[in-house]
Amino acid sequence: MANLHILREHSLGLPAARKIALAWAEQVESDFDMQCTYEESKTADAVAFSRSGVSGTLHVTSDRFELDAKLGFLLGAFKGRIEAEIVKNLDDLLAPKSAAKAGPKSAAKSAAKKAAAKK
Repeated sequence: MANLHILREHSLGLPAARKIALAWAEQVESDFDMQCTYEESKTADAVAFSRSGVSGTLHVTSDRFELDAKLGFLLGAFKGRIEAEIVKNLDDLLAPKSAAKAGPKSAAKSAAKKAAAKK
């Protein structure tokens, strides 16, 4: 079993970070068939996600996103590729609006198409 740990710091505050986390959850549900549950609190939120071969949590605070995931045996072989895709998707969502010309959903779908084409 392989583990992923991704940390991204930001200065958005919790309300804006919450919007990004919700967008991320919607994105992984539609693009990767994940099941997500979202838990809000006053100081931090958590997005639990899972599907066959992967489970984890995205912790959201006013100044950071911290993702921890466990990959099953088969997906563990693709750890580097999966980690790169998650990092890119999260970075696209965190990019300033002016820098994200196509928007986070379009960028994520484009990246998913590129990954599928490489298979």
